[in-house]
Amino acid sequence: MKTTHRTWASPDRTTWRIEISNPGSSNAIVRFRHPDGDSARLDRYNWYISRGPEAKSVTGRLDPKKVAQALSDDDLTLLFRRSMPISRPADRMPEPAPASGAGG
Repeated sequence: MKTTHRTWASPDRTTWRIEISNPGSSNAIVRFRHPDGDSARLDRYNWYISRGPEAKSVTGRLDPKKVAQALSDDDLTLLFRRSMPISRPADRMPEPAPASGAGG
């Protein structure tokens, strides 16, 4: 999987590591990696949607490096504002399903 990195400072002055990955013909994942690095619980993600000519080609692929270069700080602010957590907090994880016996 090809991934491209850069950094970005959010409005609260946290410096996030930005990763662009999973490029398709019209989209790519933008991951916001929290600087603590100890846990993915604070990491976030959103989809970048391209409106460029490659979006009309099912065989085309976005270049993660070009996506990272094309995203302005304002673009990243908007993507971050609408981003979702990569994982749920541990206190909100569902209980495991009970094991079902085959019965016999």
